Amino acid sequence: MQKIGVVGIPGGWSTLRLLDALETRTGYRLCIDMAEVRLDLETGKAYYKDTDLTTLDGLIVKKIAPSYTPNALDRMEILRFLHSGGLPVFSDPDSIYRLIDRLSGTAVLRRGGIPMPPTEITEDIEEAVAIVARFGRAVFKPLYSSKARGMTVIEDGPEAHEEIADFKAAGNQVMYIQQMVSHAGGHHDLGVSFLGGKYLATYARQGSGNSWDTTTRTGGRYVSRDPSPEIIALAHKAQSLFPGMAFTCVDVVETPAGAAIYEVSAFGGFRGLLDACNIDAAAAYADYVLEQLR
Repeated sequence: MQKIGVVGIPGGWSTLRLLDALETRTGYRLCIDMAEVRLDLETGKAYYKDTDLTTLDGLIVKKIAPSYTPNALDRMEILRFLHSGGLPVFSDPDSIYRLIDRLSGTAVLRRGGIPMPPTEITEDIEEAVAIVARFGRAVFKPLYSSKARGMTVIEDGPEAHEEIADFKAAGNQVMYIQQMVSHAGGHHDLGVSFLGGKYLATYARQGSGNSWDTTTRTGGRYVSRDPSPEIIALAHKAQSLFPGMAFTCVDVVETPAGAAIYEVSAFGGFRGLLDACNIDAAAAYADYVLEQLR
């Protein structure tokens, strides 16, 4: 019997689906809440309640924390330590680590020649005002967030200075500022998914029209898409810059000037593939991990 633990959110939808898929295949079930893990640096062992994690055959990291924060990086350090000691971890903790911080992930993508919407970084409010003036309309993104949480759109104008100051005061010392781009062919962006570095399927997040973003959190919905080979190739190149990503989704926006990448997901979502493509990503992921361990 293979003993594979799932690092995730107890009771979380995606975590439960992955736990169910693994239990069906192995008879073993263990959900690991990183908030309750203890690492013993002297012995090199880590414990979740009564389970020594180093005795497992592997770990799958479905979700490191309920929300992205710098604390999530400290949790990843524990997994990096265990992985360096020989415990198989999916996905590779080094790559996940780079992707949790939006700035870190963006730097890798840009150095890798991946097209992205124009993006600038600053801590200075006056510099940020000048950036917005150049962009005309910009999305301010927290470095640690998902599903557009904490993001705000700021337009050039007399209120920009105050809005930028408010964004910084909300805990965003480093301001990640991205030009808001036009969507070609409707208000949607694509989730191009990969398993083991191989293309799996694509879904779109179709915006509701009631919000600037397309997330389901603000009324968007998942629909199936069949992207061009060029888009798939671009997304493949983007995710390949983070070696060892076992399962991930690349966010692609189609603009009048061509396709661009928003980000590569640190974990990837199951629901979009299920709702739009009728693909059980949890089952596919479990099969992939078991095959890798064999």
